[in-house]
Amino acid sequence: MRRVFASLVVAIASANALADIRVRDDAGNELMLDRPAMRIVTLAPHAAELVFAAGAGARLVGTVRRSDHPPEAQAVAVIGDVHALDLERIVALRPDLVVTWPYTTPAQVATLRRRGIAVFTTDPPTIDGIASDIERLGVLAGSRDAARAAAQAFRARFARIARTRSSEPPVRVFYQVWDSPLFTIGGGHLISQGIRACGGQNVFESIRVPAPQVSVEAVVAARPEVIVAGADGAVRPAFLDDWRRWRDVPAVRTGRLYVVDADRLHRPGPRFVEGLEALCDAIAGAPTR
Repeated sequence: MRRVFASLVVAIASANALADIRVRDDAGNELMLDRPAMRIVTLAPHAAELVFAAGAGARLVGTVRRSDHPPEAQAVAVIGDVHALDLERIVALRPDLVVTWPYTTPAQVATLRRRGIAVFTTDPPTIDGIASDIERLGVLAGSRDAARAAAQAFRARFARIARTRSSEPPVRVFYQVWDSPLFTIGGGHLISQGIRACGGQNVFESIRVPAPQVSVEAVVAARPEVIVAGADGAVRPAFLDDWRRWRDVPAVRTGRLYVVDADRLHRPGPRFVEGLEALCDAIAGAPTR
């Protein structure tokens, strides 16, 4: 009888362990693993950052180009980029988990799913969703404690920003992604959420497209009080100073033309909150009406 009871306890414990490795990704798909993922491939630069933040960087066996943070990610095998993947090489790496995002060659990702490989899609709809992605990847990789600690640190840092950076009335902000064609961010984008947390208002907040194309005339008419450009490494792009010709724009009149690091803000990963602090600094320098 005692032996039967012991066997029952082991069976229940095993069932609970299996049930624990079950998460739903940002696309609403449920993933189930029978053991923690030991070989992980990421198909977006921010996905690699999330895996490292979740404490599972040592299990990363494949990444895409531009997966350059943390530095350890640069030593991982490259299996293509967001436009084209080397499926044969990915399969040869024998991953038990692939972490992707919706903009990475959906047809090729579907092929990986058909091969029975578990695929987690990261596309956080909110800033807090970044922390949630870290936690869920920690569940899949069996590194819950490290992931929980990283998620808590992210949330605490964001809470400090939201608590201390409010502004009334909000500062009108134009965020420039590119110049030709002229792209900005819409109201549903994480950066737009960040602008609000910083005490600003995205002048194109009413547009729901994540990265809409706009005209110079529309920007001038919106009369932003600060213009911020996202650029790799926060290197000031020439197009930012092209706005100086529009002297009636409040941001130009007061010289509030700033640059922030695109890698931090354009990637929905653990460094987003660092980029947000720089964005808040720019907005704080803008005059209120």
